[in-house]
Amino acid sequence: MSALRQPTVARQPTAPATSRRYQSLGYRTKRLLLGPALTTSQLAHQRVSKRVALAVFSSDPISSTAYATEEMLLVLVGGSLAGGILATGLALPVALAIVALLALLVVSYRQVVDAYPSAGGAYVVSRDNFGNVTAAVAGAALLIDYVLTVAVSVSSGVAAMASVFPDQLGPVRVEISVAFVILLAWGNLRGLREAGKLFAIPTYVYVVSVAAMILAGIWRLAAGDIAPIRYSAAQAALLHHEGAVGAVTVFLVLRAFASGTTALTGVEAISNGVSAFRAPEAANAKRTLMVMAAIMGSLFLGVTYLAVQLEARPFDSGYPTVISQIARQVLGAGPAFILVQTATLLILVLAANTSFSGFPLLASFAAGDALLPRQLRKRGHRLVYSNGILALSAVAIFLIVAFRADTHNLIPLYAVGVVLSFTLSQAGMTRRHLRLREPGWRSGTLINGVGAVVTGIALVVIVIGKFAEGAFIVVIAIPLLVWLLLRIQRTYGRELAQLKVQASSRLAPPKPRHEVVVLVEDLDQAALSALQYARQLNPLAITAMHVAVDPDHARELGRLWARVHIPFPLELVDAPDRNLLAAVEEAIAELVRPDTEVTVLVPRRRFVGFWRRVLHDQTSAGLTKVLGSMENVNVTLVPFHMSGSQPQLFAVKET
Repeated sequence: MSALRQPTVARQPTAPATSRRYQSLGYRTKRLLLGPALTTSQLAHQRVSKRVALAVFSSDPISSTAYATEEMLLVLVGGSLAGGILATGLALPVALAIVALLALLVVSYRQVVDAYPSAGGAYVVSRDNFGNVTAAVAGAALLIDYVLTVAVSVSSGVAAMASVFPDQLGPVRVEISVAFVILLAWGNLRGLREAGKLFAIPTYVYVVSVAAMILAGIWRLAAGDIAPIRYSAAQAALLHHEGAVGAVTVFLVLRAFASGTTALTGVEAISNGVSAFRAPEAANAKRTLMVMAAIMGSLFLGVTYLAVQLEARPFDSGYPTVISQIARQVLGAGPAFILVQTATLLILVLAANTSFSGFPLLASFAAGDALLPRQLRKRGHRLVYSNGILALSAVAIFLIVAFRADTHNLIPLYAVGVVLSFTLSQAGMTRRHLRLREPGWRSGTLINGVGAVVTGIALVVIVIGKFAEGAFIVVIAIPLLVWLLLRIQRTYGRELAQLKVQASSRLAPPKPRHEVVVLVEDLDQAALSALQYARQLNPLAITAMHVAVDPDHARELGRLWARVHIPFPLELVDAPDRNLLAAVEEAIAELVRPDTEVTVLVPRRRFVGFWRRVLHDQTSAGLTKVLGSMENVNVTLVPFHMSGSQPQLFAVKET
């Protein structure tokens, strides 16, 4: 069998004891903060059950019930006659319409899970049905959506607690929000299953406590022992008003509907994370999706119903929140109220966990298609996409600081990406049904077609109605991000075209001449080590080269070289302007010919300890950069380990 046909052999290295293996400072830090590293073979054991997945992937849509009603009321109350009593009555019909859209989305995403059981979502649906550019649009919208989910959820959670302690927590909302993002990043860097276990309990506490509050409120309304919320004159002055008010119009209702669609954020996270479920993955994902929709729809309708019946109004400052006003009116100011507010804080903060699960997965899909840097495909210390988690945290913290953790300012940015991804997903599934005509394609086309039209209308209303309030930022950001994604893809494409190996590719014959140049700063053990290595290469010629940045030192080195028994010539290169890198480049360029391969060896002293490294420059890095770009020139760093007690490895003999 020829050498070219020899099979590849996978060799299993014999790993030494963990304590003896090399561990960098970064690795030791990760081990301390995150726990021991997980092996790749443990990936299958990191998949989550349906109960944990509900907390990991559904905390965002479930938590949005804490602020979606308030976002509708901000539009209805501020944009209608007489403070909004008539328009507030429209909140429940609008909420019913949003829940109907939720049902359409759930049916659609169940189809997405069936069609794309390994990885779905608007990105994959758009890529397979519309092509690369539309996929980039969907990816950009979802990435922005996930980032804003973190910023909005955390800011809303802190606002919930500021509703209880406004004087103490109000002034430090930004700092607390940033701290929560860091906590969430740490929890998710520890692993998906670890994050699920850590964050599952607060999700279920919120569901139970808010459901109990709704049932108690409905019971008290039926019994007639609860009155609408009454505001003092001082409080009334702080309620939300949008200046001039007018009649209830269709556009006003559409704006309220568009604002309320923020309750649907995160619905598609389950379809993005099917691969994280235990087997059978698709079946478990679809069941979790149904449970999520039932919980989210029930809580959203319940909170909206109580808000209408109790005549709750939003405050301009964002707190007390509408849900906190309802809880205080229904439960009083005792422990039950504190429990609801604490649960609301936790679920809103942990709602960002949906993004910490979905963003890294989506980024890994996009990186696999060369739309994002390849580093986002790498699994980290605990088998999660650590680089995606860190990138998400950094951008979310920037937004929280830039917008002062104000939910009402962030929401207009939020809705555009959410609804755009819904529209593309629905339209993509519609086209898939028409293209493949699989069993049930007619009903699927109807469902997805209606969903695409409804979400498309909502998108137009959001862009028009919220444009001046901040939506213009996302309208500009999405095209810019799409341009960046496509440019990254083109860059990777050009690299692939240059690096791609064809089946007919063969190694070229070696060049007739191979010369080695050893760059010498001093005649020391590091230089001798590099010269010894040069002999191992068995080249046609070996030359030691010194750049005379300091003429006196160069003359002294030349005299010492003449007295020492070294069988290689020393070439002194003049550098009157002391530009070492340019002088080396020019000298090596003179050696390069079409039939010659030049290897430049750079002795590199490896110093132990921070203090030793600070005392020496990093010239070798500059030499590698300059010489590495030259044709037919190869650069090799020859390390020489410097320790506290340095042994003499090579003897220097004078003649």
